[in-house]
Amino acid sequence: MAAGPNIVIFLADDLGYGDLGCYGHPKFKTPRIDKMAAEGVRMTQFNTPAPFCAPTRASLMTGRYPFRCGMTQNPAPDGGPAADTMAMPKTEVTLAQVLKSNGYATGMVGKWHLGHKDGVLPTDRGFDEYYGIPYSNDMRPVQVLEGKTVAEYPVVQATLTQRYSQRAVDFIRRKHANPFFLYFAEAMPHKPLAASEKNYRKSGAGLYGDALLDLDDSVGAVLDALKETGVDNNTLIFFTSDNGAWFGGSTGGLRGMKTATYEGAYRVPMIARWPGKIPAGSTNHELAIMMDLFVTVMEATGTKMPDDRYLDGMNLLPVLIQGAKSPHQYLFGHQGPKLASVRDARWKLHVLPPKLLKLASGTSERWDDPRAPDGVTILAPYEQYNVDAHPGLTTGVPAAPMQLFDLQNDPGEQQDVAAKHSDEVKRLRQAYDLLNKEVPVVEEVKRKPYR
Repeated sequence: MAAGPNIVIFLADDLGYGDLGCYGHPKFKTPRIDKMAAEGVRMTQFNTPAPFCAPTRASLMTGRYPFRCGMTQNPAPDGGPAADTMAMPKTEVTLAQVLKSNGYATGMVGKWHLGHKDGVLPTDRGFDEYYGIPYSNDMRPVQVLEGKTVAEYPVVQATLTQRYSQRAVDFIRRKHANPFFLYFAEAMPHKPLAASEKNYRKSGAGLYGDALLDLDDSVGAVLDALKETGVDNNTLIFFTSDNGAWFGGSTGGLRGMKTATYEGAYRVPMIARWPGKIPAGSTNHELAIMMDLFVTVMEATGTKMPDDRYLDGMNLLPVLIQGAKSPHQYLFGHQGPKLASVRDARWKLHVLPPKLLKLASGTSERWDDPRAPDGVTILAPYEQYNVDAHPGLTTGVPAAPMQLFDLQNDPGEQQDVAAKHSDEVKRLRQAYDLLNKEVPVVEEVKRKPYR
C-alpha cells in the first residue's frame, strides 16, 4: 500500500488571474480559498500551456505539452464529427493511472473534457469512480455521468457546484483510511454561470461573484472533510485554473482573456498547501506551468512512470518548500496545434501574432451566444455576461508577429520593445525554434466564430 500523502487537485474552469480575493480582487469574496493561500503558498507566475480548456487539462493529466500528448483542441459533442470524436490518445499515461499503480484510490468529480465516448472517459483512464459533466457545462447535451451512465439530463446548474462538493466530500470520507487522489474539476466560473439559492444575488458582485461564493464554499467543504477525517496534515492540495477569465471575470490587469494568447489567457492563480511541509503565508514569483503538478505529485508520492516517455513538467517541491529558483528557463504557449509564444522570467516573445477572441462581424456590446441558457437543454440564469464585461486589458500595440514584451515592467503587454532588445528576441527565438522542431504539423479543426 502507498505511504505517501493524499493528493487533492482543484481545477477551476475559466477562473481569471485576478478573480480571487487573495489575488487582489476588490469585490469578489473567496474567504476559504484566501485562507488556504494564507496556510500555504500563492504563486504569481503560474501558467497554462494553452488558452482554453482541453489542452491544459491534458497537460495536467500527462505532464506533457499539448503537442506531445495529442490534445491541442477541444472535444465537443455539438462541434461537428471531428470535435465529437476527439479524445486524448489512449497511449498517454494519466496521473490517475500512475497513482493507481502505486496503490492510491482515485476519484474524479467534475469536467473531464479529454474525450466523451466510451473507452476514453475517466473510468477508462485510471479513475476508480467519476461523477460529472464530461465536457463544458454549455456543450449540448449537458448531462451528468455517474461513471459512464447518464445520471441527470437536463442538468440543474444552480445546484451543480453543491452536488459536486457532496461527491468530493463523500469520496474523502470513504477513502481516507488509505492514500487517495481526488481530482476535483469544478464547473465554475465557466459559462453559463449559476449559483445556489444560498448565494444567488448575495455576493454584491453580480452573478459572477455569486458563482465564486459557491466555488469558495465547495473548496471549504473539501478542506473541512480533510480535517474531519484526520488527514488534513497528510494531504497535498493544489488549487488552480485551466485558463484565464471569460466575460465577467478579471485578469488582474493582464491583457486579453480566454482563447487569446496574451498573458490574460495563460497566467492563472495557483495555490499549494501541505501543512508542515509547505511554509504558510508565502508568495512565490518563480515560473511554473501546469505540467509541473504531474511531476511534483509523482515526487511527493514516490510514484514512478511505467515507461520512459518525455515529461515537460518539473518538480516544484524545492520551489514550494525551500523557495528555490524555478527549474524552468523558458515556458511556451500554444495557439491551437502551434506554438505561439515563449517567455522567461522577464521577457515574452510572441513569435506568432498575438491572437484575440474572434466574434462574428457586427458584434458590438452584445453577441448571440449559441450556447446560452434556454430553459430546456441548458438550465441556468439568463443574466449571463456579455462583451461589455471584458475581463482584461483591450489596449496596447496592435498584434503583430515577433513582438517582445517586458513582463516585469509592462505586465499588461502594452508596448512592443523588440526593436530595443534584439538580443533578447534572438535568444528567445532560438529557444522557440529548438522546441518547435518537435511540434507535429496538425490541421486545426475549423469552427464557427463566436456570435
